[in-house]
Amino acid sequence: MIGKVAISRFHSTNVRLVREPVYQQLNQALRAHLSSSEFPIGARFLTERQISERFGVSRATANKALSNLVSEGLLEFHKGVGTFVRGRKMDYNLRALVSFTDEALAAGKRPATRVLAFERMSCGQAPESVPKALHAGLDDMLFHMERLRLADELPVILEKRYVLAAHCPELNETEASGSLYSVWSRKYGLHLAGVDQTIRAVSVHGADARLLEVREGAAGMLVTSVGYLAVDVPLWFERTLYRGDAYEFRNRLGSVQTATHAAGRFLDTPRSTNE
Repeated sequence: MIGKVAISRFHSTNVRLVREPVYQQLNQALRAHLSSSEFPIGARFLTERQISERFGVSRATANKALSNLVSEGLLEFHKGVGTFVRGRKMDYNLRALVSFTDEALAAGKRPATRVLAFERMSCGQAPESVPKALHAGLDDMLFHMERLRLADELPVILEKRYVLAAHCPELNETEASGSLYSVWSRKYGLHLAGVDQTIRAVSVHGADARLLEVREGAAGMLVTSVGYLAVDVPLWFERTLYRGDAYEFRNRLGSVQTATHAAGRFLDTPRSTNE
């Protein structure tokens, strides 16, 4: 029960770890401290020297533990200043249909949406890939929107979406500033059957980097999606860019037999989206 001992004796000047492996115990104890009220988000965390003295470990072990917590996204290092507690990253669950609002709230953050563009256009005015993905004719009408999603006022998602207007003809910009999934369900009685997605790592550049407030060339994840109301009845096409330092993509894999079975029904299982 090393973690509990460490917490109860947190103010002790010399807490020693007594069972092997020491490195794993140290990481567990430090994670427990991060979950306590002693270290709220934004607070300065223990230094390498303090960890070494408090837990009776070498400075090299303390440094390794701190580096591990930084790589996990639990801490962030400010050169010349120190190491600070970082807010929890938001989860992108690949196995469930979860709204951006719910994701942000689950991570203890305040969600917000900034509509950058909202217009009605024909498929003929959209990029060639859009009518093809939506199985639509060039005269079919679309709502084109660009939205910046924020968590605690930090831009985390840049979304560019095309929605077939025939399914929600009265959709407006005010509604686009909130959860589209909620509007589709409540106002139009639409229910999603599933989402096809492709995900790839990208570098963020130019206007996208400025909007997401990241450095030029920062890491991001680009998700291209088509949402369906029923088999072969598409509702929207989108390309969504996620900040690499704000999101974790999460999935759960089973055995080979389970995965093979799941693959047979994959397209009928709702996947995550950020409405």
